[in-house]
Amino acid sequence: EYHRGTYTSMARNKKYNRRSEFLLENTELFSSLAGSLTGLPYPKEELDELWETALRNQFHDIVPGSSIFEVYEDSKREYETLLAKGGALEKKALKALADEIQAPLGALVVFNPNSGGEGPVVFEGTCQLSNPVLWDGEREYPVQKLSRETCLAWLSGVPSKGYAVYTLKEREGQTESILKVSKQTLENEYLRVVLSEEGQIVSVYDKEEERELLKAGQRGNVLMTYEDRPHNYDAWDINNYYKEKSWEITDLQEIRVTEEGPVRASVRIRRRYLDSVIEQTLSLTAGSRELRIQNEIDWKEKKILLKALFPVEIHTDEATFEIQYGNVTRKTHYNTSWDFARFEVCMHKWMDVSENGYGVSILNDCKYGVSVHDGVIGVSMLKSATYPNPAADKEHHSFCFSIYPHKGDFREAGTIPKAYELNNPMEALWKENEGGSLPARYSAVSVDAPNVMVEVLKETEDGQGTALRLYEAFNRRTRTMLSLGLPVKRAFLCSMLEEKEQELSVEDGQIRLELKPFEICTVRVEKD
Repeated sequence: EYHRGTYTSMARNKKYNRRSEFLLENTELFSSLAGSLTGLPYPKEELDELWETALRNQFHDIVPGSSIFEVYEDSKREYETLLAKGGALEKKALKALADEIQAPLGALVVFNPNSGGEGPVVFEGTCQLSNPVLWDGEREYPVQKLSRETCLAWLSGVPSKGYAVYTLKEREGQTESILKVSKQTLENEYLRVVLSEEGQIVSVYDKEEERELLKAGQRGNVLMTYEDRPHNYDAWDINNYYKEKSWEITDLQEIRVTEEGPVRASVRIRRRYLDSVIEQTLSLTAGSRELRIQNEIDWKEKKILLKALFPVEIHTDEATFEIQYGNVTRKTHYNTSWDFARFEVCMHKWMDVSENGYGVSILNDCKYGVSVHDGVIGVSMLKSATYPNPAADKEHHSFCFSIYPHKGDFREAGTIPKAYELNNPMEALWKENEGGSLPARYSAVSVDAPNVMVEVLKETEDGQGTALRLYEAFNRRTRTMLSLGLPVKRAFLCSMLEEKEQELSVEDGQIRLELKPFEICTVRVEKD
């Protein structure tokens, strides 16, 4: 019942940790595919070195934010080298794949690192078209120009752990946007979000379910600061009396519409707090139930905890929080000393509160601390300790979290794929050559059960096969079919050290698996 502050201290390191984990998994995935499909050598030595850097920085006083200043200077340097080298390896693999795909010069190849098949993709390139769309041969997807050289599209049906090819073309007729935006309102086909004059959310109305998400008379996305002076362990702890001194951030500088198009509508809110500046961009995307909040914060404070508060009208006394390869349910009342001790808990990519038939998930791309009590969800954004690092968190921060109202519980709502979508968006490359023999659509691996997540596809450590790692996420016994686009002759259930334990039956590239609740499963695939 100590060290609740370690979920939030040194935000930069926690962001780099999350980004590094996803980047290295993506590099393993696409390097493995490039090796199987194009013959590009798998960069095992380079990946081993980068994983060692990532794991070293997960040491128990580095990633929690409880080390001295010099450690974070070293860590920043190491992480940025890792991200640069890993990014170069991933781009090399993506280009090798794109070059061998049978598609015309100038086609856009969209790579999907996740099990789910929808989400936003940002791609570079000057677009001279007045009403551009991406065309996959069957369906058009509107494109929104974000700048002179950047565009955005929202795609669905992109193959799991694979890619699809699109053509950028002019749409016949005008695209009618279902998005509406002003300084006080954001609206798409699912949600209507209303802002107060101070930029706080006064309503999140679910048009499909005809219900209000926020508690009557209360406001969402309230930025609250608290005096943060733990008894003993500054960077380590948040003590239970932290709410006794609190200040709401109300110094509004500006509200303005920043995006208005067929794909996304956005409003930017700029606030000052003491010597710090907080910019939040609230966005709705056509076809999505998510309200995304992108945060850009120039933080100068010390001994201050910053939270974003959301009072939700959901009748429940428990909440669900993602942990590594699973999730856990915790009570949200203070009926016992054990319950009271959970005034600040940890989440990974998401948390959820649901009643029977309806709920809301909070997704994030690098935040871990959260509180849930009396229907108020508090996302811990920053905690600026002064010991043992007097400069902790006094820098620029860029991160995103989203509000995802949904029907059913997190299982029915697809919260887990949504969290992957936020953390690990699809990537796109223009095809720079003619020809190629690879198909225009390809999936390396997919499953037919929504509760089974494919997390890892990599070359085995001995270089003699491909390792797949999956986990069951709903606490449900499950039979599922694993469909492989990779050449496969034999397959084995393995230990996590990739040691063969049981041979599996393979028929036409498909493997039938049975997983226990929350089981982590490693499958070894061999083509010879």
